[in-house]
Amino acid sequence: MNFLADESCAGPVVLALRAAGHDVLAIAEVGKGMADEDVIECALKEKRVRVTEDRDFGELLYARGRSAAGVIFVKFLSRARSMKPMAVVDAVARLGARLEAGFVVVEPGRVRIARRPRSA
Repeated sequence: MNFLADESCAGPVVLALRAAGHDVLAIAEVGKGMADEDVIECALKEKRVRVTEDRDFGELLYARGRSAAGVIFVKFLSRARSMKPMAVVDAVARLGARLEAGFVVVEPGRVRIARRPRSA
């Protein structure tokens, strides 16, 4: 599966997804400082599921009616960060293609999926 990890996404998550055989474009490696709108457009254009730890992205996606190729929002407290990479890889393995049409929240011990909003 193809992913786009925004700048907020932790390096160990990117590395774990790559180790699991996924294609991950990491903005921190190729476009540091890119605006959220440009990151969204890049993910749509390249048909990549966005991986983010940015709480504001949910507001951008839902309140503004922005479309996305799929989103994984990683929501872990700092004390649980060592579990984060494996939790994301496990969620990807379990959900597969459903990621492409959803907004997934990965938390310690829990994964939630919702349909993405329609474009405005």
